[in-house]
Amino acid sequence: MRIVRIGITGHIGLDPGSRGMIYRALCRYLRSFRLPVHGVSCLADGADRLFVNAVLTVRGTFEVVLPVPEGPGPAGRDPELRELLDLAAEVTPITAAGAPEAAYEAANREMLRRIEVLVAVWDGDERGGRGGTSETVALARDLGRTVHVVWPDGASRRSPQSLRASSSASVLMAS
Repeated sequence: MRIVRIGITGHIGLDPGSRGMIYRALCRYLRSFRLPVHGVSCLADGADRLFVNAVLTVRGTFEVVLPVPEGPGPAGRDPELRELLDLAAEVTPITAAGAPEAAYEAANREMLRRIEVLVAVWDGDERGGRGGTSETVALARDLGRTVHVVWPDGASRRSPQSLRASSSASVLMAS
């Protein structure tokens, strides 16, 4: 049976009041496929995790391309990350030398290699860092992937200041 392989990119700093509307929009989009869906995600906090939960809601499967930056990991454990890693059909760690952004960039390239469609939970802001949402959307379009942007009316991101202060914006580690 044919399945649709769908990847995700999107903002990590979603306003808490926007998470529900984005999740519902993701579920609606995934239900629009008349074929089983298989998600491919880096499991970053924010859009990636909302997407994976939406995939599970529509009874799809998912795999993880996990960016693992060099150096020591965060001190604490992330129980949501652990739970989702346990539910994944496959987990592929991706390492890259240098800054943590290099691991995200490499993981996003691998994710794009594995998919047909990219969902972008994205406000359209083209400013962004290496391995970020705007860069991933541009690369997907260059590779000829279908890109579907999800950004419901009323959705918003947290301020950059609150992101820097938030532990949820920390780098993912598989350890």
